[in-house]
Amino acid sequence: MGLNIKEIIPRKEIKISDLKDKTVCVDAYNMLYQFLSTIRQPDGTPLMDNKKRITSHLSGIFYRNINLLSEGLKLIYVFDGKPPLLKSLTHQRRGELRDIAKERYGEAKQSEDFEAMKRYSSQLTRLNEEMIQESKELLEAMGVAVIQAPSEGESQAAYLNRTNREIYATVSQDYDSLLFGATRLVRNLGLARRRKTFSGWVEINPEIIELDRVLNLLEIGLDQLICLGILIGTDYNPRGIPGIGQKKALEIVRRYKQPFLIFKSIEEQMMNLSEEDRFNWQDIFQLFHEPEVNNEEIQFKELDEEKIKKILVDKHDFSHERVDKHLKKLFELKEKKKQKDLTGWFG
Repeated sequence: MGLNIKEIIPRKEIKISDLKDKTVCVDAYNMLYQFLSTIRQPDGTPLMDNKKRITSHLSGIFYRNINLLSEGLKLIYVFDGKPPLLKSLTHQRRGELRDIAKERYGEAKQSEDFEAMKRYSSQLTRLNEEMIQESKELLEAMGVAVIQAPSEGESQAAYLNRTNREIYATVSQDYDSLLFGATRLVRNLGLARRRKTFSGWVEINPEIIELDRVLNLLEIGLDQLICLGILIGTDYNPRGIPGIGQKKALEIVRRYKQPFLIFKSIEEQMMNLSEEDRFNWQDIFQLFHEPEVNNEEIQFKELDEEKIKKILVDKHDFSHERVDKHLKKLFELKEKKKQKDLTGWFG
């Protein structure tokens, strides 16, 4: 789900090479679900090992991250902790959507509609604790830093981006990162470069969204952007206010400016919401303004070839030859970094 403000905010397409030598904070769950939903077989089923355990996420972590590391990016994956109580409604709705997708997948399978099978099956997979733990172990073995957030990974990533000059941007498909104050948001970084659509294949390029540019163009501040998001609908109030879209929400926050006056102006619409869709805007505003975050130390561990092979080849039946081929890329990157560090030390 997440916030949708794509119609009103400026963005710029970039190349992955534009992020060379940059450190980025990745919203881990967001990225792993991208891997789970896009790395699939033609009928839509995820990749699996010989014991029918899902491996799409591990494939994405290893192969796609090696591509990013090869382009000179430095990656920090931030994992979710305990979700805020306000997110329970979102989890409930996601469960309902999975039930619908499961039913429609069954119908598509009966009619042998492979496109529909692929579309609906991508909505069925969930991360479990074993998958999460194994993802962390594989990332660290690859030399990628792993951070455990106390609550939302997205808010923790935004916090690190705001407070650490070394971190250039956050990486997520969700625009909520901007409401948490991320200075830059990079989207589409973990996706395949080409995507099949009804009209044919299209190129998918990363894009960058800069918070200062968004606020300047919209002529609002961060408080108003948070209010705009709440009006449209966030993970904490998925439905938002019916009848208020992106442009209408922008008009309202520009006109009333102060959060109290903004929500006073739509008090009647809020009262007309069903009981399950009602929300306290102050609670949501506070969650974006002062999320639960920590100052955990960022550590990039040494490349562990043995651990990588143990997870991918020994446990999950990945091709030994293909893993070796890509491990060679990681070792070459490590050597290049050593040479660069030596040059900087003696230069």
